[in-house]
Amino acid sequence: MKAPFIPQNAPFSETQRAWLSGFFAGMHSHMLHSASSINSQNTRTLHILYGSQTGNSASLANDVATSAKNHGLQAVVKSMDEVEISQLAQMPYLLIITSTYGEGAMPDNAEILWEAANQESAPHLDQVKYAVLALGDTSYDLFCQAGIDWDNRLHAMGATRIFDRVDCDTDFEEAAEKWISEVVPLMAEGAETIAVIDSGNPTNKSAYNRKNPFPAKMLVNRIITALDSSKETRHYEISIAGSELSYEAGDALCVIPSNCPDLVAALLKAINCTGDEDEPVNGELIKLSEALRNQFEIKLPSKELLEEIAIRSGDQELHSLLNGDKDKLSEYLWGRDILDLLLKFPALEFSAAEFLRLLKPLQHRAYSISSSGKQYPDTVHLTVASVRYDAHGRQHKGVCSTYLADLVSAESAVKVFFTPNQSFRVPMDDSLPMIMVGPGTGIAPFRAFLQERQYRKASGKNWLFFGDRNAATDFLYRDEIEAMQSSGLLTHLDLAFSRDQEEKIYVQDRMLENGAELYAWLEQGGYFFVCGDAYRMAKDVDQALHTVIKTHGNKTLTETVDYVNQLKKDKRYVRDVY
Repeated sequence: MKAPFIPQNAPFSETQRAWLSGFFAGMHSHMLHSASSINSQNTRTLHILYGSQTGNSASLANDVATSAKNHGLQAVVKSMDEVEISQLAQMPYLLIITSTYGEGAMPDNAEILWEAANQESAPHLDQVKYAVLALGDTSYDLFCQAGIDWDNRLHAMGATRIFDRVDCDTDFEEAAEKWISEVVPLMAEGAETIAVIDSGNPTNKSAYNRKNPFPAKMLVNRIITALDSSKETRHYEISIAGSELSYEAGDALCVIPSNCPDLVAALLKAINCTGDEDEPVNGELIKLSEALRNQFEIKLPSKELLEEIAIRSGDQELHSLLNGDKDKLSEYLWGRDILDLLLKFPALEFSAAEFLRLLKPLQHRAYSISSSGKQYPDTVHLTVASVRYDAHGRQHKGVCSTYLADLVSAESAVKVFFTPNQSFRVPMDDSLPMIMVGPGTGIAPFRAFLQERQYRKASGKNWLFFGDRNAATDFLYRDEIEAMQSSGLLTHLDLAFSRDQEEKIYVQDRMLENGAELYAWLEQGGYFFVCGDAYRMAKDVDQALHTVIKTHGNKTLTETVDYVNQLKKDKRYVRDVY
């Protein structure tokens, strides 16, 4: 609802115009206040809970909230770690949106609520109507398992499913939009709704987003590991000037890559196509070579492609693996890509249309940002390890890491958008301690955090645990970090270079060595952040954290778990792991 506007040619004197302007402004304010009161008192409340590891579920939850408001509902969006299990019974209209982490696990922010939902003391939800949207990746065996588990558990707790669960693959946008368009009206059915009030306040929202990525420019691309390092890690600076986009330390920049031209050419040769074939993709005809370059994943084989290769080749080993031990299948596929499989079975023939039908859409890659948006509002810094390895008689390259390293020039555009991570943030209270564990490229967000604290002139103590293979070749941002330490910004720096001594040392070992002080920082209200490898490092760090708290807090195992869970609920133990 916009305030009445008095045209310049209206037949009023200046005095009359001033009086009328004041009258209309007061009336407009009163109407907005009244509408707000009516809305809050009578409108049906729709609770939208999300479980998110990378921000996709959180983003969709906000999209649902917008739709709900357009249907006259009062939308309440919450992360699952902001909700107690007893509160579910007071949510008669409930939507769950959750991703699945790794092989069937709950996202970090959903773990505690999920554990509580499975206790005998969990409430009965016979007054609750619900629906579930599950996000996942069909390359994992337990596709959308977290969403499946929530759907089944809510039903077992007595809640009424009003719409069948929808399971989304990595290209989730279309399926999610359809789910939102069908579920929200059901939630609004029979409710007393109020027309949405437009306050007339302008927004400065950028036109660029996931659906419409910004064509950014690469400003800096430099290697920050030594030439004789066993790794190749690069520092990038990407311009977002003119986009009206903004970001916070802790967010991710999503990059939409193009596939390697050499790999495209090799695949075309393997399937005996020229690349000039016209194929329908997303409603338009494009050349096969263009489709393989920019539209499809051509590295990781889909389950459908694997199954088709097994059938057409008649290979008993692959057939047995697909229908047997998943660990052995993973071992077989380790280091192999689609081209490796085609070269292994050269007699296989695919038409262009058949081949494309068995591929998954090309997805963006999300990278933790290594700069503060306050210090660098027009550029985004990334810290990326280039993936290159030799296997099965040929060189392999990571899709996006080598796209950035090898294919992007100063003249070409890099299509990007941001994924906010509201939980992974520098503490609002500048006086509180901050503990950061980020080996390898896991240092990225903590470089941003330290820049943020420097910009804010924060008084809180900062402690960084960093490690890699060798100090001489792999100490990323060494000059910057040592300067931060010399200035006092970095209170403690503990390093773990695993191959600089006979016995390997890791960041979790440094945590245990400094356990008493680490626990003291937690007791002072400190935040504990982890970034990096999810499968080994993050688990080892979590175990070390539990050991530190149990030992130096003189706690039982149950008390230790409760302490860690409270850290998670307070968003003082947060992970950005991959």
